[in-house]
Amino acid sequence: MPRRLLAAPVAALLLAGCGATEPPPPPPQVTFTAGAASIVARPAQYCDVELTQCLTDVAAPVRLAVPPGTPVQVTVPPEIAQSPWQVVFSYADAAGTPTDERSPVFGPDSRSDWTLQLGVPEDRLLTAEVQQYGPPPQPNPQTGELEFPIRASWVLNAG
Repeated sequence: MPRRLLAAPVAALLLAGCGATEPPPPPPQVTFTAGAASIVARPAQYCDVELTQCLTDVAAPVRLAVPPGTPVQVTVPPEIAQSPWQVVFSYADAAGTPTDERSPVFGPDSRSDWTLQLGVPEDRLLTAEVQQYGPPPQPNPQTGELEFPIRASWVLNAG
């Protein structure tokens, strides 16, 4: 008889634990490295997979000194690498003229890092942004063009 009485409260505790929800894991972070210096960025924007719930963190962009001609190593964790991602960046040439470019789009599980190397040693990096793609592209109902939704982004401001 004592075993039954003991088993009932234990079973009740176990069942109660099944309904408890754990907090979601923190969003993934991206590491930017230039020379011997590195910095970890949290997402400036982070949405669930369906893009129905999004969080924006205006304080998330990070700053790292990147001397002209210095490559920047971008490293993403598996949570980002498991989906398509790319790096969008801006730089200024020796005359100060800004240019916007982007890396190739890296397919799911194809790589977890990329080196951003500007073409001319005098070019100065201004910003770099890792963009993680969300759901598959959909045609824009007004233009018919494919839209590639961005689920999350991590921003580096080079200083």
